[in-house]
Amino acid sequence: MSMQVATKGNQTVATLGERSVSLVKLSVEQVATTPFQDQKPGTSGLRKKTVVFKKPNYTENFVQAILDGVGPDVIKGSHLVVGGDGRHYNKEAISLILKIAAANGVSKVTVGKDGILSTPAVSAIIRKLGASGGIVLTASHNPGGPANDFGIKYNIANGGAAPEKVTNAIFEKSKTIDRYFIAKDLNAPLDQIGVQQFAVGDDQLFQVSVIDSCDIYVELMKELFNFRQIAAYLHHFKFNILINCLNGVTGPYAERVFIKELGCPEESVVNRVPLEDFGGLHPDPNLTYAKVLVDEMAKGKHDFGAAFDGDGDRNMILGKNAFFVNPSDSLPVIAHNSQLIPYFKNKTSGFARSMPTSSALDRVGAKLGKKVYEVPTGWKFFGNLMDAGEICLCGEESFGTGSDHIREKDGIWAALAWLQILAAHPTQPASVESVLMDYWGVYGRNFFTRYDFEEVDSEAANKVMEKVEGQLGALLGQVLEEGVRKYKVALADNFSYTDPIDHSVTTKQGLRIVMEDGSRVIFRLSGTGSSGATIRLYIEAYESDPACFKLDPQAALQPLVAIALRLSDLVALTGRDRPTVIT
Repeated sequence: MSMQVATKGNQTVATLGERSVSLVKLSVEQVATTPFQDQKPGTSGLRKKTVVFKKPNYTENFVQAILDGVGPDVIKGSHLVVGGDGRHYNKEAISLILKIAAANGVSKVTVGKDGILSTPAVSAIIRKLGASGGIVLTASHNPGGPANDFGIKYNIANGGAAPEKVTNAIFEKSKTIDRYFIAKDLNAPLDQIGVQQFAVGDDQLFQVSVIDSCDIYVELMKELFNFRQIAAYLHHFKFNILINCLNGVTGPYAERVFIKELGCPEESVVNRVPLEDFGGLHPDPNLTYAKVLVDEMAKGKHDFGAAFDGDGDRNMILGKNAFFVNPSDSLPVIAHNSQLIPYFKNKTSGFARSMPTSSALDRVGAKLGKKVYEVPTGWKFFGNLMDAGEICLCGEESFGTGSDHIREKDGIWAALAWLQILAAHPTQPASVESVLMDYWGVYGRNFFTRYDFEEVDSEAANKVMEKVEGQLGALLGQVLEEGVRKYKVALADNFSYTDPIDHSVTTKQGLRIVMEDGSRVIFRLSGTGSSGATIRLYIEAYESDPACFKLDPQAALQPLVAIALRLSDLVALTGRDRPTVIT
């Protein structure tokens, strides 16, 4: 935003139209620095231990590399949205971002009060306000605190995570950076809602707009769902819900949505105060790290349970007696029942899933006449498809589900989608289990599990992947046996993806072994950790016999698990005889 200025000492009088404002003039400094060679963003930005980000110039370098990588044509005069999940170092990092953004010609930054914004809210705010992009401070589902993880990622103007061409440009800038620009004296308190204005350099007005963290997001949810119908259902059937925010960023949002808007009792939302270390909890909504929710749901006092991760984009759904909804089932269930959700009525666009996610969604798409896309892991790969109007619903097996209302996965949205389906279901009273059984009755069940071997020595993890990849060519057409089960290999490859919109190619996205009956074994190294490597093993098998629908997935998939461990020699190469997490 340009202005007319008159300077006297360190005071600047800024004239905007007929209005004059006295501002403190801030100088811009160029600070010499040296590059770090480890600032390559992963599928969800740059994640490291917090102590790494606290190294002198480490955060400053990466923020400057973001602005340089995005380019002055976007950054000069731009409006950015900034916020994070409240973990340790969140406020300090925001302070640096504001100072560096001001020094690089950004005109306005919108920040959540106290620096708090969920990842879905950042996307919603970018889209609502027409911002140029945003910077999200989170390590998602990873633990927080001084000894744990922190992260920074850039979102583009559509509200989604930056595509690879942008993150690659950021990485290249980070490897050669020799200076950053900063307005060191800029001080913008984040504890009061309102607009703060600063004069930066010779003639630049810089605004910091501190907003309520929840308003825009909650209003969007009320546009997508029939809150009155959901509230009436909960009240009429005395349907008790339990929402566990794991002391992450979703606490204020869940309080607004479930307590204030839907009228649920105060005790329905627990662990709802965002804490810098998540209260010692691991904010990952799965059966291992959200066990406190699982145990409480197992008591049978609640009909519906949900947990969300640190930054609010992941979800776990449970029914009465801790009936678990696998994320690979949650996505196709929502797709199958999408016409019960007001937002999806009359939508004709298709669906998408990440490659490792169960192919159950493909069956729903075929029945409904919807095209289903298979993309690499990483929500950014859904963005082009959404922007082109090709898909309206998508998800990943890693507890991420969402639609084209924003360009991020959305935990609270997923819980509301389930509650909307329950409230509008033709069979009443509906339960989580009855909805899932109804779905399996139509399509059959795709048994699915994921084994996570976390913080594996990187060299050992690479040896596992090399062992499997070295066999892919010879596996084609082979019959793999375990006990009485036999599987003939129909496809064995390292998954690659050509974006149908911009035709960009993404390679080496996971090792696939697909059987003639549709069963799948997939190996993939994850990019969401901050240290070591995480090996993810995905196993899937289809069953059409209703008598088998309630089998324990671990029992149903045991033959394929044994085959996968044997092919990879994982136990011997890593020294791990059991996974860290089983989904």
